[in-house]
Amino acid sequence: MKTAILHSPGDVRFEDVDAPRILAPTDAVIRLSATCVCGSDLWPYRGIQPVPQPTPMGHEYCGVVEDVGRDVKHVRPGQFVIGSFFASDNTCPHCEAGYQTSCQHREFVTGAQAPKLRVPLADGTLVATPDMPTDDLVPSLLAASDVFGTGWFAAEAANVKPGATVVVVGDGAVGLLGVLSARLMGAERIIAMSGHASRQALARDLGATDIVAERGEAGVERVKELTKGVGADSVLECVGTQQSMAQAIGSARPGGYVSYVGVPHGVALAGEQLFFTHVHLHGGPAPVRRFLPRLIDLVWKGEADPGKVFDLQLPLAEVAEGYRAMDERRAIKALLMP
Repeated sequence: MKTAILHSPGDVRFEDVDAPRILAPTDAVIRLSATCVCGSDLWPYRGIQPVPQPTPMGHEYCGVVEDVGRDVKHVRPGQFVIGSFFASDNTCPHCEAGYQTSCQHREFVTGAQAPKLRVPLADGTLVATPDMPTDDLVPSLLAASDVFGTGWFAAEAANVKPGATVVVVGDGAVGLLGVLSARLMGAERIIAMSGHASRQALARDLGATDIVAERGEAGVERVKELTKGVGADSVLECVGTQQSMAQAIGSARPGGYVSYVGVPHGVALAGEQLFFTHVHLHGGPAPVRRFLPRLIDLVWKGEADPGKVFDLQLPLAEVAEGYRAMDERRAIKALLMP
C-alpha cells in the first residue's frame, strides 16, 4: 500500500510500504475511513522539528477494525473505532488518573496518512461507535481523535465553567475547537484571537462572542479593554510559541487559569512574573482517550459538529497538497479520504 512519507522539510511523498499487520497480541489493524493533516505535522514539514530519516506521517484516524491480536477483548473486526495519537493501556496508574498520554506503556501512533493502520494497545486505545456511522458523521468523528479532544482538554485544563469569560489564543483547528468546547461547557463570553477573516467567521459560528485581531501586547491590551481591565477567567493557549504563551498569560485575570496544548517551540517562562500573577498553568499532550466516549456521544447525537474545521478535502494520494495548503494558510485543516 502507499502512505505519506516526509523525507525532508517540504518534501512529502506518497510511497509504497508494507501493509500493516498484527505484530503484538494487543494490536489491531484498522481500515481508515478518513485521516488528515495536523497542525503539529507542520513543525517537521517546515524544518523546525528535525526529520533525521524518511518518516511515515499522520496520527489522526478513524475506521473499521479488520484484524485484532489474540489478547484483544474489547474491540472486534467490523466495528467502527476512533483512537488517540498515543496508544495507552488505559489501566496503569497514570491512565486511571485520566492522563493516558503519560501511560507507563504508551506508544506514539504514526503512519495514519494511509489506507490502513496498526494500532498498539488496542483495548485501551480504541473506542467503538454505537453503530456504523453515516458518511456525514465521519469528519466529526475523525476530529475527536485529536483536535476536538485537544480543544476539549484545553477548555477543561483552563477550568472553563458556566458563565465564564474565556480567551482562545490560536485560530487553527485546535483553537477553533477550543472555542466550541468552551461553548459546550457553558462559557458566557468567548474571545477568539484571530487575524484571519475566514477563521474569525468560523470561530463565531462555533461560539465566539468577540474577536480580537491584535497580537502580542496589543492583543493583551484589547482583551483587558473588553473585560474592563479584569482579564479572562480562562485562557486556552493553542499555538506553542513564546508570543502566544505570553499573550495567554497576560490575558488572564489574577487567579485565572491558562491551559497550554500547542506543542511548545522556544517557550520560556519567567518565574518571578508568574509568581505575581497568581495564574494557574496546566497543559501538555491532550489525554484524548479520557474524553473520547463523551466526544463521540456529542457528535453521534448531533450536539457538536467539529468536522467544520475541515475546509479542504482531498484524495489521500494528494496528501502533499494538503501539507502545502495548510503551510500556506490556504486551509485550516485538510481532510484526506483513502
